[in-house]
Amino acid sequence: MTIPKDFNSANLASANMQEANLWNANLQGAYLYHANLQGADLTWANLTETNLTYAKLTKAKLVYAKMVGADLNHAKLVGADMTWADLTEVSLQNANLQGAKLINVNLTGADLRVADLRGAGLQSTNLTGANLKDAWLENANLENVWLENANLTDANLTGANLSGAILDNVIWPEGWKLVRDE
Repeated sequence: MTIPKDFNSANLASANMQEANLWNANLQGAYLYHANLQGADLTWANLTETNLTYAKLTKAKLVYAKMVGADLNHAKLVGADMTWADLTEVSLQNANLQGAKLINVNLTGADLRVADLRGAGLQSTNLTGANLKDAWLENANLENVWLENANLTDANLTGANLSGAILDNVIWPEGWKLVRDE
């Protein structure tokens, strides 16, 4: 079955697109509230300003996806692969990203308040100016990340790997102290 690739501003609320091949699709400005995109291939897709609130994206492939300004609040992205994606100023409040692959991702200015990033791979990701207040980063790999001007107030960093991270002007959880190996 061939799926059309242009969904610009389409209303796809609650759509079932599980395992769909949406490689290079244009979903800019689309309304995908509560949509099921589990296992979908969204490699190189344009999801700029798309509403994906409560969307199910478990194990979805979002490699090189452009998601600037997208709304992914409460989305389920467990095990999703977002390597090299552009998530500048995206909203991921209360999103579940457990075990997600966010390597070399641009999350500049992203809102990740109360996001669940337990066990996620965020190596070499840009989190400059990101809001990670109350985020769960337990056992997350934050090796070589940029966290300049990031807010980590009340974030859970238990077991997180911050080796090589750029940590200028970070707002740390109360009572938390970074100790670097010398």
